[in-house]
Amino acid sequence: MTGRLTVTDVYTAYDRADVLSGLSIEVAPGRITCILGSNGAGKSTLIRSILRLTPPRAGSIAFDGHKLDTLQTHEIVGLGIACIPEGRRIFAKMTVEENLRLGAYRVASEKVIRMRMDKVFETFPRLGERARQLAGTMSGGEQAMVSIGRGLMTEPKLLVVDEPSLGLSPLFVQENFNVIRRINDTGVTVLLVEQNVNQTLAIAHYGYVLSQGRIAVHGTPEVLLADAEVQRAYFGGVH
Repeated sequence: MTGRLTVTDVYTAYDRADVLSGLSIEVAPGRITCILGSNGAGKSTLIRSILRLTPPRAGSIAFDGHKLDTLQTHEIVGLGIACIPEGRRIFAKMTVEENLRLGAYRVASEKVIRMRMDKVFETFPRLGERARQLAGTMSGGEQAMVSIGRGLMTEPKLLVVDEPSLGLSPLFVQENFNVIRRINDTGVTVLLVEQNVNQTLAIAHYGYVLSQGRIAVHGTPEVLLADAEVQRAYFGGVH
C-alpha cells in the first residue's frame, strides 16, 4: 500500500481572493503528516483543493503518480483517498450499518462489503453492537466512530482526517487519536488536519504549520514543539 500525496505551489481562491498562496506539502507513504493552523489559516481549503471540491487556480497536486489536476472528485476517491469531514456529517436518520455501507458505494460484492464492515467492527466494537441503531441517536463520540468507519469502508490508501477533536469530550478526543494511530499502524497513510497541537504532535511523524495560506514552519514534532513561532501561536510564548 502506498499513499504519497504531493502538493506543489498551489494557489486556491474564493471570489478572486487567494486563500492558499503558493502552498507546497509532501505526505509520505505510511506516515502520519499533520497540518496545524488556527481558524481561517486555510486548512479546510487545502482539503477542498486536494479533493477538487474547490479546484486550485494554479499549482499541481499528485497522488501515487496520478495528477489530480483534471480529475473529478469521485475519480480522486477512486484512487484511494478518503476524507473524514469536520463535524462528522453522518446521516442521522440512517442506521449505523447504512452509514457504513455508503462508504462502500463503489463496491458491488456483498461479500467484500461484509468483510470491510467486519474490519470496522473490530476497530469499533461499539458500532457492531449498535449496527441497527439510528446514527443520529448516538453520542458525539459514537458518531465520530461512524464517520471514521465510513471512511475505512473505502479501504483507503490515504485517510484525510479534518478536525477529529472538534466538539468531543477529552476522553473521546484521546480515543479518536488512538484510533488514528492504530489505523496508521495497519499501513494507511494519514493526513491529519487539526488545531489540537499536543494530541496531534504526539502521534504525527511530520507536520506543517499553516498561517494565512502559507507554510510558516515544518518539520518533525520535536522541531515544531521547539519552534518559537509555534510556541507563540499555541502556547503563549517561548518556554
